Amino acid sequence: MKIGVVGCGALGSYYGGRLAHAGHEVHFLLRSDYEAVRAGGVRVQSPGGDFSFQPRAARDPGEIGVCDLVLIGLKTTANATFPSLIPPLVGASTAVLTLQNGLGNEESLARFLPADQILGGLCFVCLNRSRPGVIEHLAHGRVVLGEYRRPDTSRAEFLAGQFLEAGVPCVATPDLRRAHWEKLVWNIPFNGLGVAGVAGLDAVRRGAWDGNTPLGGCLTTDRLLAEPGWEELVRELMREVITTANGLRLGVDPGLEEQHLASTRSMGPYRASTLVDFERGCPLELEALFLEPLRCASAAGVATPRLESLCRVLTLLDGARGALPRG
Repeated sequence: MKIGVVGCGALGSYYGGRLAHAGHEVHFLLRSDYEAVRAGGVRVQSPGGDFSFQPRAARDPGEIGVCDLVLIGLKTTANATFPSLIPPLVGASTAVLTLQNGLGNEESLARFLPADQILGGLCFVCLNRSRPGVIEHLAHGRVVLGEYRRPDTSRAEFLAGQFLEAGVPCVATPDLRRAHWEKLVWNIPFNGLGVAGVAGLDAVRRGAWDGNTPLGGCLTTDRLLAEPGWEELVRELMREVITTANGLRLGVDPGLEEQHLASTRSMGPYRASTLVDFERGCPLELEALFLEPLRCASAAGVATPRLESLCRVLTLLDGARGALPRG
């Protein structure tokens, strides 16, 4: 396949790299890393074996042209760039697969693309981009993908097969919406509380911030599970997300709480993606990961006091105005 990768940070580079290493024609749409990747390619350091590859590097989507598959690895804070970046890559039979976190990404694409060309994917992986052209794959890597609005799942199953052939564990789901919420069960507590820091955890627990204690800090996944009180807060957030999903009639298994905790303990001191963004001074993925799930909970009539407090803390940290009142 001819594959265009839009958003070539850790996520896009890793999965694009696996597909390139398997023999597909992979094009990277790049900005800041263009010179480094064009000159030296991309190197992936992985416990499953290091590998390098040389993608075709472009600065403009018009240089790439129409693809068979477009992979989107952009942060959701960049979704406003979709209309300028994606259309030059899309023809009548192109599949567009967003691997982004949170809710609303497929809907953003459907504003200017036919809905039956869009798929969503959930990536269960520990990755970091240590420097331009270098990706550290720490653990895991499974992808769950599904059709956004197309009833026929044969294309999703075919693409899952291509990922499998590239060495990526992958399954096609018949229920993409439920899969999104199953991943939010992990993403909301570990991404959110990792950024909130110790004072933020206390503010989430109490439902308010005193306005003086500095918020923010660095809490890796292992630290969040090292203190019984912090682990309980993680669990409470997980339960709120599961309750919301089931209030939406999605049938999420409550046992997912223990499954996510067990897999997280195997990661060691992992820095979740939102924590990495926060430390780099990048905008947080507030809308897709936190505020939209909170709106869904409200619409479903589900009480989520921990999630509401977490959203207040993260909104304060991100410097946003007006999204939520201060507690």
